[in-house]
Amino acid sequence: MKAVQFHEFGGADVLRYDEVEKPVPAEGQVRIRVAGSAFNPADNGIRSGTLPIPVALPHIPGYDVSGAVDEIGAGVDGLAVGDRVVGFLPMTEDGSAAEYVVAPASVLTAAPSSIPLADASALPSVALTAWQALFDEARLESGQRVLIVGAGGPVGGYAVQLAKRAGAQVIATASPRSRAGVAAAGADEVVDHTEVSLIDAVSEPVDVLLNLAPIDPDEFTELVALVRDGGVVVATTAWMTTPGDESRGVRAVGVYVQPIVDELAQLVALVDSGEISVEVTERVPLSDLPAIHRRAAAGELRGKIVAVPDAE
Repeated sequence: MKAVQFHEFGGADVLRYDEVEKPVPAEGQVRIRVAGSAFNPADNGIRSGTLPIPVALPHIPGYDVSGAVDEIGAGVDGLAVGDRVVGFLPMTEDGSAAEYVVAPASVLTAAPSSIPLADASALPSVALTAWQALFDEARLESGQRVLIVGAGGPVGGYAVQLAKRAGAQVIATASPRSRAGVAAAGADEVVDHTEVSLIDAVSEPVDVLLNLAPIDPDEFTELVALVRDGGVVVATTAWMTTPGDESRGVRAVGVYVQPIVDELAQLVALVDSGEISVEVTERVPLSDLPAIHRRAAAGELRGKIVAVPDAE
């Protein structure tokens, strides 16, 4: 089979589109014929060796997958050959940037039926990150106010949709190029962070501050003043400490996304009911994935990119 892989850590030039052996599912695993492999920024960090996620070399990147079950390993119940599935794969194992991938059956659920199967790969890790940040960690409730910093990216898009669906009042930051998309996702107020200070723009305290952006740590600490006493600050920015304020009972939580399959199944149901949408900016052939890594490293990517196996 064809796959994109790297034999050493480094820049995007270490990626190769190679012929590799088709994997065989072990006990508890299934093999998936890949329909879509979503690119995530962490793929760059894993490939470069700057993200501390241990992988064996050579390594096939891509931890979001959608496709059809092709072969079933021993001890797997509830899945059959031909089932259309979606999942968030273990980040330490070979991933979905290939024609086939093996995956633990425990991380897979039925793919949405209302969108193209390839596009479903754009859902798992980013939507789970938004869900876990808002509901597992922040415990967001209807009627609360949430400020989402960096809402213009893929996680932000899901966070806005999910928070609005939960009955929250959503204030979101976005640059001019992403403002329309953030508003369309359901934000009640969109603040252009390139033009105004959030401290000045947000006039009333918020219950939840969710940071998704690589902002300056001092700026992040200043934003805690916008959170009401007893509120919570949640962040996906693992490279810096999430600030809180113990004197006012403001909790600080860092989010490390987990492959909770029951939550993913709920997200799939929301897609199929039309309550949240999956946005894919580009679909590229798998052989073009190294170019996507180069563009990401140069800061040139916008939105969600899905790689699909090359046509035979």
